[in-house]
Amino acid sequence: MDSIQEFMDTCHSAGNTFTTTTTNNNNNNTVAGTSGSSSSSPAGSTTSSSRYENQKRRDWNTFGQYLKNHRPPLSLSRCSGAHVLEFLRYLDQFGKTKVHTPICPFYGHPNPPAPCPCPLRQAWGSLDALIGRLRAAFEENGGKPEANPFGARAVRLYLREVRDLQSKARGISYEKKKRKRPPPQQQPQQQQSNIGVGVGVGVGVVLPLHHHMPPPPGARTTHHQ
Repeated sequence: MDSIQEFMDTCHSAGNTFTTTTTNNNNNNTVAGTSGSSSSSPAGSTTSSSRYENQKRRDWNTFGQYLKNHRPPLSLSRCSGAHVLEFLRYLDQFGKTKVHTPICPFYGHPNPPAPCPCPLRQAWGSLDALIGRLRAAFEENGGKPEANPFGARAVRLYLREVRDLQSKARGISYEKKKRKRPPPQQQPQQQQSNIGVGVGVGVGVVLPLHHHMPPPPGARTTHHQ
């Protein structure tokens, strides 16, 4: 079983890209891209799936180790969202991401020009990816979706708070860019009927050039001798 330190080293390297992941293997696309093979090739997709599954298995074993070392020891059936939050806060001691405090002169600076005494924390992207893998592993190991502690509302709120705090402290925006939809193609308007003399009407009828329209009711008519 991997140690906590080894676990966090792999977790940090996989999640420090600050990309949002869910129970699917979104982060596998990054692995496939760096391996030099096409993501559409069978070999690349197999390698990505294998690495994702290996990482998920290590995450699950590490969380199981944390439950055994808990005082008092916890069983998986008794694990709740509150215990997941304890686990996430415990992992902060192995973090490698500098999170500036509001009194730091580099607060909100994405690339500080000098070192500062601000604490190191787990990056939001690492924690978010970790929770996604653990949530999937819980259900794959027989857990019911409605009882999944990694999908608890308290865990989602905590991750949101960490994201907002780190985005302000480090001057990094985590908001997803909305894809611009192409403007809808306008259908050609039908030709308006009766536009000028000699122009085709909607059904294809063409008015003669010297067509005399009947006089309006009550109008006086003049007879030429």
